[in-house]
Amino acid sequence: QVQLVESGGGLVQPGGSLRLSCAASGSIHRINVMGYYRQAPGKEREFVATIITRGATHYDDSVRGRFTISRDYAKNMVYLQMNNLRPEDTAVYYCNADVFYNQLQRDVYWGQGIQVTVSS
Repeated sequence: QVQLVESGGGLVQPGGSLRLSCAASGSIHRINVMGYYRQAPGKEREFVATIITRGATHYDDSVRGRFTISRDYAKNMVYLQMNNLRPEDTAVYYCNADVFYNQLQRDVYWGQGIQVTVSS
């Protein structure tokens, strides 16, 4: 079993910054992809950003240029630096990881979610 624990959310004013962290632990052989999704009230969960094993990153158009995703491969952690935050970024943010728990078998895991609120 694999657990993802998120931290770093909170309340920030428009134009401010927050840094989300997510730590993966448990039966991990290696992690293929880590990323973040978000869900605003009354909306479906949507993609924010991912980073793969070799470091390639992908961003939704709504956050590109403002958010930066990075990984600490040794610690099985992923970070989301969020700058120039807007009220429309308000949502519950979920960490996501595609984990090989042995050489052949993999599964997708989710964190518990953390609230990010952008408001003056």
